[in-house]
Amino acid sequence: MAKTQANYELLYIIDLDKGEDGIQALVERFQNLIKEHGGEITEHEEWGKRKLAYLVNDKPEGYYVLVKFTSKPELPAELDRILKITDGVMRSLITVIGE
Repeated sequence: MAKTQANYELLYIIDLDKGEDGIQALVERFQNLIKEHGGEITEHEEWGKRKLAYLVNDKPEGYYVLVKFTSKPELPAELDRILKITDGVMRSLITVIGE
């Protein structure tokens, strides 16, 4: 029997140049995107401004957000595509959380 839902973890870093309002707008945008595509957010943590391990786009810091969610397998691929083309997202990583 095919598995319909899986657990995922999304960690993304937003450019601090977006400003407080811009950062919150992106956080809400990705939360809504997950919900609109039938995903369910199980955990949402804003780690806030943190130092990066290395410079990304010549910047030493970014705004970290961690989201754990359950969804069908199609959502992470679409979410990853949108994250990659969204202005202000410095890095993102979606992983499957094991059983």
